[in-house]
Amino acid sequence: MDAIELDPTGDAFDALEPTERPRPAPGPGQVRVRLRAASINYRDLSIAWGTYPAQQDAPVIPLSDGAGVVDAVGEGVTRFEEGDRVVNTFSQVPPDAPPSAPRQALGAPLDGTLSEFQVFHESGLLPVPDSLSFEEAATLPCAAHTAWHALFGAGTPVQPGQTVLMLGTGGVSIFALQFAKAAGARTFITSSSDDKLERARALGADETINYERTPDWHEPVLERTDGEGVDCVVEVGGTGTLGRSFQAVAPEGKIGLIGVLTDADENPNPQMLMQRRGHLHGIYVGSIDHPRDSFAAMNAAIQTNDIRPVVDRTFPMEEAQEAYQYQADQAHFGKVVISI
Repeated sequence: MDAIELDPTGDAFDALEPTERPRPAPGPGQVRVRLRAASINYRDLSIAWGTYPAQQDAPVIPLSDGAGVVDAVGEGVTRFEEGDRVVNTFSQVPPDAPPSAPRQALGAPLDGTLSEFQVFHESGLLPVPDSLSFEEAATLPCAAHTAWHALFGAGTPVQPGQTVLMLGTGGVSIFALQFAKAAGARTFITSSSDDKLERARALGADETINYERTPDWHEPVLERTDGEGVDCVVEVGGTGTLGRSFQAVAPEGKIGLIGVLTDADENPNPQMLMQRRGHLHGIYVGSIDHPRDSFAAMNAAIQTNDIRPVVDRTFPMEEAQEAYQYQADQAHFGKVVISI
């Protein structure tokens, strides 16, 4: 089968190389999927750059997010049959391990989704919502599920009429915007691009802030909430933005700490968070205890509210390096997808 391998000893995106692998056979309880699309997350860039905390010492098929068609099923499989459209969860039981084994992340350390075929335990797959294409479904496992967990899984779930702030217009933030609007929240979003802010407004953003023109973006957040701040911050920036998020959150509000996209100018002072009795939640994709249940609830919300993932651009598999570079250039709005 055709696949892309990432050589951990190589030079960043140049280390992505086409390869041939044997087509895997599904064992008991396993499903083989003919993958049709995969999507890129910041984590994948970090792995290629060699900056991700857990690094590989052998070539690996990259990417954690994919969607496709069930091609074959192993003995004892009950959830799926050939021809079903499926999407994988971010973390999986290793294919050579029993179903009770601890889950690991696709794309490192496990082989990921940038290949024609992949084998999964049936518990690591869900049906694709009927309304979504393969390209749209391939954006769900990491970015969408992370946004969903930040809003509704960690701490107190966001309620209708509350306020939510998204930082930037990448995959997690745009999903959070769509989910928050569907939940009846008032939404704020930041970007350095007026064009992207206009696109966010078209998706339903109520308040937009250009953080290049307004580096202290927490101030207009406070002004537009009568000094209260927002009930939830979807914090993808990390230490370089966390201090302002502490100031932007409302009393008893929550911050979902997800990303590390900014460099730290200084250590953020938690005093304001403490004064506001705010809650800081570390977010790692979806629910740890019940990832499939959480994913299924998200898919139901997507179907019910007719939410369409925002795919900025789709690249063919032979242009994987170009797709990675496009994501790294931060030119995208929403998600970057690779067709297979």
